[in-house]
Amino acid sequence: QLEESGGGLVQAGGSLRLSCAASGGSFSVMGWDRQAPGKQREFVARCSGDGRADYANSVKGRFTCSRDNAKNTMYLQMNSLKPEDTAMYYCNALSSGLPPMVSWGQGIQVTVST
Repeated sequence: QLEESGGGLVQAGGSLRLSCAASGGSFSVMGWDRQAPGKQREFVARCSGDGRADYANSVKGRFTCSRDNAKNTMYLQMNSLKPEDTAMYYCNALSSGLPPMVSWGQGIQVTVST
């Protein structure tokens, strides 16, 4: 089970930090996707348990994901937010067990105003 928090409304140029708390197992990779109105869901970032991170080109240099493995929680620090970052953000996690399974959160809204 994944529980997201930290979304909301922010002005352009501002910052938000999203959290995704996982329960019910361990997860090798945790990440974030987002979906804006009228658009397809897209990859944003992912963090592995060993500290590796990947980002979409559109957020590289502005967003940073991190994990607290002890708390089974992932964070997405979002800086220099732009109106085009407005979307529903979904946490996802790949379980460490076999077979690996992907879990999704309910989503959390991020709105960036001009």
